[in-house]
Amino acid sequence: MTVPRRLPAPSSTPTFAMLDLAALGRDAAAWDDLVGRAIDPHPHYSRHVLAAHRAAGLASDDLRIVVVRSGARLGAVLPFRLGYDLCNLGRPIARPFLSPFVTATLPLVADGPDRSATLAALVAGLRAASGGRPWRWPLLATETSLGQALCEAMEADGWAIGEVEAFARPILARRESHDAFVTDHPHRARLKDLRRRQRRLSEGGLLTLETATAGDALPAAVETFLALEKVGWKGAAGTAMACRATHAAFARAVFAEGGGPVSARTDILARDGRPLAVSLALVAGGTACLLKTTYDEAERAGAPGLVLEAEIVRALHESAFAERLDSATLTGSALESLYPERETIAEIIAVPEGGRGLVSMDRRVRLARFEHAARVEAKRRLADSAMAQRLMGRR
Repeated sequence: MTVPRRLPAPSSTPTFAMLDLAALGRDAAAWDDLVGRAIDPHPHYSRHVLAAHRAAGLASDDLRIVVVRSGARLGAVLPFRLGYDLCNLGRPIARPFLSPFVTATLPLVADGPDRSATLAALVAGLRAASGGRPWRWPLLATETSLGQALCEAMEADGWAIGEVEAFARPILARRESHDAFVTDHPHRARLKDLRRRQRRLSEGGLLTLETATAGDALPAAVETFLALEKVGWKGAAGTAMACRATHAAFARAVFAEGGGPVSARTDILARDGRPLAVSLALVAGGTACLLKTTYDEAERAGAPGLVLEAEIVRALHESAFAERLDSATLTGSALESLYPERETIAEIIAVPEGGRGLVSMDRRVRLARFEHAARVEAKRRLADSAMAQRLMGRR
């Protein structure tokens, strides 16, 4: 596929094109404007975050992107890759761009009167991007306004959609006050337990919440996170961000002041100045996406990571730095007892009409589920092995 090196000429009717990251990056103002107008915005496909991937070596200038333009403005953006996949019997399929730090894959789609036409153009672009082959689409919020509209637009164009798996991701919508949040919380005993653990942590000194959104404190907090995560079990397993140069470079690039509609936020729970837990978040479109949290494992009994999360909830209500918190977690998150709302996150397989071949949707879904189960088991064994090594090292 030939990827154009420049944006298509403006048209009043939504039309799609295939660009590369370098070309789209040259229209920074339009890209930032799209994030501000997006229906269900998230930071992952914003200019700032994809530029951080590029700077860290996790994405290249020729990363392909489906772009919809309406007039002089961008209507939709979705970066993607082609690759071989078991669910297509080892033949190529398309996927939205993923990295270890992408937790949501909805395209950026502008709200407005052209919404239906924009989605129709986007779906046509998806078909062209894959060459009529299937899409395997993980981490898709299928029940949001945009998630539902995207699936409906694909089905209206003759696509078949099969669900591989789904889970409920914890989110939290800001109430009128923190007291209202506590009063209405469905797990009051959990909040009481966190207050008890916070008192236990404070027995050794003064607990403070240190927040940075700009200045020298922001990169300093990132370095604190990298160091603290590396001395834990993730460091022993080799999965801490500091264990890989590209991952550490991404952290430093993305949690930096970059301007535009996406901002960085770090929170540190400290005792007498010593960090007990660190949270890294990106804020876009009124949502704070809590991408990474780590804690001092020597203080595990006091649950410093969860105490920090509870303090971030308090700060949300006191300072209104966002309208809601997105836990950015997978299934089985400890935040399920703290965040009362849920957002369904699914993996789907979407096959354009004419691209189904001899492989049924049921078979594609079974193959994808088998592959997913194998990966989960591999990760579990890696974590168990790292924990066993740490326990043996303490003897």
